[in-house]
Parts: sequence; C-alpha cells; structure tokens
Amino acid sequence: MSPSSSASSASSVSLPSSSSPSAGSGSGGAFPAPAVPTVPTVPAAPSAPAGDSGEALFRLGWDASFAGEFAPYAADGLVPGRIVRVDRGGCELLVPAGAVPAERNPDPHPAGGAPTPRGDAVTVRATLPPFPDPDPTRRPCTGDWAAVDLAERAVRALLPRRTVLLRSTSSKRSDGQVLAANVDHVVVAVSLAAELDLGRAERFLALAWESGAGPLIVLTKADLVSDPAVRDHLVADVAATAPGVPVLAVSARTGEGMADLAREVAGGTAVLIGQSGAGKSTLVNALLGAEVQDVRANRDSDGKGRHTTTTRDLLPLPTGGVLIDTPGLRGVGLWDAGQGVAQVFAEIEELGRDCRFHDCAHTTEPGCAVLAALADGSLPRRRLDSYRKLARENEWIASRTDARLRAERRRRWKQQQATGRHMTERKRGGHR
Repeated sequence: MSPSSSASSASSVSLPSSSSPSAGSGSGGAFPAPAVPTVPTVPAAPSAPAGDSGEALFRLGWDASFAGEFAPYAADGLVPGRIVRVDRGGCELLVPAGAVPAERNPDPHPAGGAPTPRGDAVTVRATLPPFPDPDPTRRPCTGDWAAVDLAERAVRALLPRRTVLLRSTSSKRSDGQVLAANVDHVVVAVSLAAELDLGRAERFLALAWESGAGPLIVLTKADLVSDPAVRDHLVADVAATAPGVPVLAVSARTGEGMADLAREVAGGTAVLIGQSGAGKSTLVNALLGAEVQDVRANRDSDGKGRHTTTTRDLLPLPTGGVLIDTPGLRGVGLWDAGQGVAQVFAEIEELGRDCRFHDCAHTTEPGCAVLAALADGSLPRRRLDSYRKLARENEWIASRTDARLRAERRRRWKQQQATGRHMTERKRGGHR
C-alpha cells in the first residue's frame, strides 16, 4: 500500500471483516464478533516468523496461527501490532522495533507520536477508523492483534479473537463491554486483608470461564494472615467454590507464592481482574520486577480500595508473554455467561441431570436431585443461592437482547406464579 493511497482512505476506512481481509480498502465489515471457544492451550514453542521482528512478536503472544490470519494483510504491506490501550483519540500498539523506520524513531524518549521502545518492541500510536457496527463488543480493545499501516499510523483491521473477557456495562442499555481479548489466563485477585466474599469470587469465575481462557484465583496479601491454619482454611473455602481452578496464596511484599504465579502466567497472555484494593497493582509490579503501576493504601475507614489503575494496559513480562492490568471492578455484571455459570457450579449442574424433570427449576419440584442434596447437607445452601442469583441475572441480561427469550421468560414467570399461588392455597388449607 502506498502512502498516498493510505492517506486518501485513512479518514473513512472501516475495518474489514476477518472472513475477507482487504487492508486499507476503505470498505468491509465490522470487527469480528467475540466467540466463546474452548479453553486454549498455549503451545510450548509456537513457530514465529524469522528474524528479530518474529522474536518480538513471539514474546507478545504471536504464533503460527496468528501469522496465518495475518498473511493477507502482510501482502498489502501492513505490520502486525498488539493493542496496549485504547482511548477516544485512537490506540497505542506494540510493534516490532525492526518494522519502524529509523527516521521515525530518532529519540529513545521522544515526544508526541514517535515510538517508545519496550525491549525488542516499540509502542506506536495509531488512529482508529469509524465503527460501522453499533455493537460495542466488536470495537478494538486491549489485547487485540491489529493490522497497522505504519506510514499513516492507522489501524486497518483486527485479527479474529480467540478469547474475549466480557462483562455487562452499568448502563441501562445492558451492552456488553470487552475487558480484554486473546487471553490465555484470567487471574482473579482476591484480598485476604478483608472478609472473603465467595459470591463475588464465583461471579468473577463465571466471567473467566465464559471467556474461553483458563481461570486462576490468587489470594493476595497472604502475609496479613499470620496463622497458617487460618490461611489453609481460607484457601480451602475458596477452592471449594472453584472446582477445577488453581488457587494460590501469595504475598507481593514477602515474595511468598510469587514464583508459582510467575510460572503459571509465563509465556502466555494473562489478564488480572478483581476489586479495587485487591492488590493488583502491587502484583503487577512484583511480576514485572519494576514499579510500573501506582500503588495506594486502602481507606482506613472501611478498608475499601482506591482506583490506582484507570486504564487497561498490556505490559510485557520479563520472562515472555504479557500481562493485562485492569481497573478495579466494583460492579461485575454477567454478559451471556450461561456456560461460565454452569462451569462454576459444575456440581449443581451434575446433580440437575438426575432430576425427574429435565426442566427442573430446583425449587419445589418432586424428584429434584438438587433439593435432595440440599436436604442431606451435601450441597451448601450458600452455593445454591449463589447459583440461582447468577443464573437469574444471566437470563435477564440475555432476555433483554433476545425477543424469544423474553417471551419464554414471561411464560415461565406466569407458570411459577401459578405454582406459587397453588402452594400458598395448600398451606392455608384452601386446596381440596
């Protein structure tokens, strides 16, 4: 692509769809819709393009599969880059240092839009084209791989996403919001400095499982629990709410458990999520071996954290791979997370298969295996209540975007209301 042809289309180009890439054409579809694939495995040694540029990309999470998706854009002279952060004016991306002409990078600490070095990759700023698709989940986000026109400093296309971490926005429109894309691990930070909120941990895990990435729970500030027996009890409580999920107790201050955490996230892409005050910024600094993120103490009045991270940032790890840091999440709404909820409460889903009725709601139905487990004590009441709450919330979000589900929801409500009235009459002796 020549600079002149790029300049003529930079202001109006729309990003092509992944099915028919045609970089810089000025036409095409929207961003690829986030899918829910199976949990990916990170290859031990994925093949990378030859040369320094290939090594730089490899350390950022590139592999042969992404290279294959990018081939049509490479033929048009575009360069692959990974989005570090997005703002209203455009985005910042990491691209191989060798791909940026020397004359565009005369100063290692330049001002304005010139590249900023980060090891064997450099950060460049690029503009984004108008969004032809109103769906906010199709817009660029941290972690996306993009086809970049370095001559015009413009993003021309996004590669298809492998995984996507989504939550519901707090707006009345109930739109989905992408927190990170193309992640291998979702690290859920839970502070041991405050009382454990197992329901919130389950909510985070539902988002993590639904993303297609592998979840990991990190219990931070473990040094503040001096009694080993108490700490072991807390770890066991969390592990019981997270079947199939590794649980690590760590302390960034003392270094306890940090080597295990570093091994878990090495070589892949990890996103760190959790409430404000969970110690995410301290974890980031410990994993990077540098004071990259600002750290503030929790409020003494209520122990709540303060927002120190205000944007989502992609940070290269010294051992390879990248870490995406996110602002503290006070509101964590589910977004089409049915599979994630089912995974978090796998034991309830398994019990449900033994219910007499295939559409059992686990409330008053005869022959309900879930209620039987609740009665004999093998299923804690708290787990069932949390399951019901998240399932209802997810169904509500889905029903607001699907007319068929809305109709089904109304039908089921009427049925449940009729059943409720019937049971009330029986209790009052009105049933004959």
